[in-house]
This record gives sequence, structure tokens and C-alpha cells, in this order.
Amino acid sequence: MIRKAPQELPQRVVFFLVPKFSLIAFTSAIEPLRLANRESGKKLYSWNLVSADDQPVMSSCGIPISPTMNFDDPHSFHTAIICSGEDAHKNTDKRIHSWLRRVERMGTDIGALCTGAHILAKAGLLDDYSCTIHWENLEGFIEDFPEIEVTPELFEIDRNRFTCAGGTASLDMMLNVISSQHGHELAAEVANQFMHDRIRDQHDQQRMSMPVRLGVRHPKLLAVIKLMEDNLEEPLTRIQLARDAGLSTRQLERLFRKYLSRSPARYYLELRLNKARLLLLQTNMSVIDVALACGFVSASHFSKCYRDFFGRTPRKERGLPALSDGETEE
Repeated sequence: MIRKAPQELPQRVVFFLVPKFSLIAFTSAIEPLRLANRESGKKLYSWNLVSADDQPVMSSCGIPISPTMNFDDPHSFHTAIICSGEDAHKNTDKRIHSWLRRVERMGTDIGALCTGAHILAKAGLLDDYSCTIHWENLEGFIEDFPEIEVTPELFEIDRNRFTCAGGTASLDMMLNVISSQHGHELAAEVANQFMHDRIRDQHDQQRMSMPVRLGVRHPKLLAVIKLMEDNLEEPLTRIQLARDAGLSTRQLERLFRKYLSRSPARYYLELRLNKARLLLLQTNMSVIDVALACGFVSASHFSKCYRDFFGRTPRKERGLPALSDGETEE
């Protein structure tokens, strides 16, 4: 649906703003529509903004945006897009779910930016659909919705559902939609106005490549790091890592010291702790389940390592009170 030229112009789009929404994801989605109108000389798209309480919504960077239509406005629209960002997995506002189900019954195309897939999933609107979400939220989403097919793609368009990873991925998704609906030439003109030199497709990676991200290009070191990232739940030994990369353990130690200024064991531990932090912040998994998912054999050992690295316990990370004497992490 979203890939086809609309039968009626302008195509009416409504953006539902959720508290702490990502401003860059929102503006990267709405600005291509404005420029598509300008470059085509036609009103191809119109848009409105809505919030659950008809009040301005604070973005994650602290800038409020005011709605332009009322929550209960009866006017119909062709496309509805949920805009969220931080803490979307904690959002329990049933008014949003009711609104989404209502517009779905009207035959509306429904999409989400950044972490908005969490809200669509909670509303039951991603059952039997493929979706994507920001890479930082991917593990947490999988834990919360194991039955939903989620991919690491830049964006996903599945029939009348579309989701994107947020950030500038919103721009690429909307450029692809404009291209499908009104032709590649118009999409290219819009991209040129943004000085966006290439319209990425959905299969482009969300994250920077590992060499760019780490500032390292040594192939064997990168191979070891990839092995580590792929085996966080059941960590490999130093001997296994070295053998699989065709290195001796001494060579492995030297590479990590030279390029990353830490031992392989320390780097591996930091990877596991960073994954644990994301799971603590983005899921309702118990501390012991998070520990096991990140390769720790006990909650107490996990808690000590976590406190040493982040300066706070896993419970404190979640804003929970400290344990009393004799209590154990759950």
C-alpha cells in the first residue's frame, strides 16, 4: 500500500508524537514531504501532528512540539506515523493503543519511527508483520516480543506497515516511499536538496562498519571482535578466540594491547556489560536472567562486575532500592 501511488491527493499524513520522541527522526520524516511538494509543484502530501492529551510534546532533546489537530478529531487520513524515542518500551498509555486501533479500522497505513515499533507491538499491530527498530533497542525488543519478526534493516515496509530505525533512516525511508509513489527523479531531487548524496535502501546497515566504529582495520583483530560480539551469552575462551582467528594467544594479547589498549578478556567483559545495560534499561528481564544472557554464571558476580564498570549496581541502574543484607538479586 505505502509503496503505491495514492488514489487521492494530497496524501494526508498524521504524526503521533510520544513523549521523549526523537526530534531528528521526526524532522527527517516530515521534511521530505515538504520538499516533495515544493520540487513537484504540487501538493502531494499534507500533514498534521497529534498528541494523547492535545498538549505540546517534549522531544528527547528538550524541545517541545505542539499538536496541530485534536486527539479526537474525526477527520480521516491515509497514513499514521508513531514518533517515539527514549523509553518507548515503558510507555503504557492506552489512549495511544486505542487511537492506533481506531485508525487501523479505517484502513490507514501505519508506521513508526525509531523505537515506535515497541508501541505498535504493544497495540497488537505488528502481528504477522516484519518490522525493524533502532539497533540499540533490538535485543530488548526481541526479549519483549519473541513472536514478532524483527530485522536489523534500516527500514522495513511490509504491506500497510512500515518501521524504521530512526535518526537519518527516517529520511531514507521517506525518500524510498516518495520514489515508489511519485518516481525516482522526484526522490533524487529531494535528496539533493538535503545534500544527501545517496538514497540508502532498506538493506543498508544501521551501524557504522566495525573498522570505522573502532578505528581499527587489522583483519584478524576485527575477526576476533566479531566472534566476541556473536558469542556474548556463552563466551569463548582466549584459546578458542585465538585458534579461530589463526593466532597464538600471545599474538592475540599483543593485538588488543596495541590497538585497543586493553586485554582481550577486558574488552570481552565490556562488550557483555554494555549488552547487559541495554537489557536492564529496555526489558523487564530479571537481573539473573540478564546476567545469564550476557555470560555471567551468577547474579552476585555480575553485580560486582557491573558496579566496578559503571559505578552502580544493576538494581540502581533500574532505579530500584539497594538490597538489604541477606537479600539476593533476582
